[in-house]
Amino acid sequence: MPIILLLLLCIFETGISSTADQFKVDGKVLELDESNFDLAISSLTYILVDFYAPWCRHCKLLSPQLDEAAPVLAGLKEPIVIAKVNADKFTRLASKHDVDAYPTLKLFMHGVSMEYYGPRKADSLVQYLKKFVSTDVSILISDSAISDFVEEAGTFFPIFIGFGLNETVLSNLAVKYKKRAWFSVAKDFSDEAKVLYDMEKVPALILLEPGRQLDRITVTRANSDIYGVKCGNRRNFNHAGEFLEDFIKQNFLPPVVPLNHETLKLLKDEKRKIVLTITADENEDQTQNLIKLLKAAASTNRDLVFGYFGLKQWEDFADKFEANEKTKLPKIIVWDGDEDYFSVIGIESLDNEDQRSQISQFLEGYRQGRTEKKTVKAPLFMGFFNSVVGIVAFFIIFIVVAMMILMVVLLIIISKDNEPVRVGSREEVDRADNSEAESSQHGPGKKED
Repeated sequence: MPIILLLLLCIFETGISSTADQFKVDGKVLELDESNFDLAISSLTYILVDFYAPWCRHCKLLSPQLDEAAPVLAGLKEPIVIAKVNADKFTRLASKHDVDAYPTLKLFMHGVSMEYYGPRKADSLVQYLKKFVSTDVSILISDSAISDFVEEAGTFFPIFIGFGLNETVLSNLAVKYKKRAWFSVAKDFSDEAKVLYDMEKVPALILLEPGRQLDRITVTRANSDIYGVKCGNRRNFNHAGEFLEDFIKQNFLPPVVPLNHETLKLLKDEKRKIVLTITADENEDQTQNLIKLLKAAASTNRDLVFGYFGLKQWEDFADKFEANEKTKLPKIIVWDGDEDYFSVIGIESLDNEDQRSQISQFLEGYRQGRTEKKTVKAPLFMGFFNSVVGIVAFFIIFIVVAMMILMVVLLIIISKDNEPVRVGSREEVDRADNSEAESSQHGPGKKED
């Protein structure tokens, strides 16, 4: 028995060793296929997988960036491995993971996948992915530690810094929203830091948005009342954490979201209405000036999401809201993110002069209910169809319905073939014979007057 146990132990250790050798974290990009994909995902804690096609031009441009990022990510305290799959060859594997475009990047963490929407240049990709292997809440004990933390975090995610807060206040929220923001607590800081971050009171939770614009709320210890410093209003909750979570959730997105196919995916779980501005060209100077005004409006209207896009950049999407080359632009509406949107009566577009006042009047009109409800031109089904899941579901439903129709047709044909011959009475047979004889006597051309 001891010998058998020893042999089993040797076999087990050999299996572990072979797995480790197969997926060695050495800074090289792994090549996966249907034979080793599941094993790699289960063996490696963090793995970024590139589903590519050899003929794809964008895939060819991405490949050297991944090669450059791989050794840096492998050298992290919590290493991230980069792998790739030839999705054009291993189609069943690609279909299993809902890959319908090339390249598609997916990040697997502890075997669970998520879409990667981050940058694709090597240095930016590394900085972006560091977020997913960071500690839940970083403890900062000096001004320099705060500066280093902000620098290291980069500009891709919102940064929340709790000055004078107990880390337990943020810990649960930090775990819950780790994939979407950086969280830290500053334990020791100078008066210069308070001035730099424009703090009137401590403890305070400071938000550094991706564009590095400053916002903050102040938490008072006395009765857990929350003060919205920018909004200037006071709100009472049984627990400070409730308002903290609302504040954090509302600031995951930038103040004004540039809408495209990728950012729309980020809005799919958003419950707030979207103030949508459609411009002629999002790259024009006029649009950039308008965005500044929209940011100012967004800072005092946290219950709404503000977004924009250019007719030139996304004509098909603009057409859903009845915006085209003949429309007076910029057009401004409130969209529910689904199939309905609202125009404010009297303010459907913005003039070039005093747009700040026009935006304020638009928001006031919306809140007062001076609106006209409209429906997106493309039916909701099209939005469903255009999604990856929608396409798959559509074809499944189509095939099922087609099979059901075919089965019904076959059953009808079979039932007709098996129908018993009806036997009539003698009189019915005689009448049939007489009518047949009569018809033969008075056929075409033989009918008598």
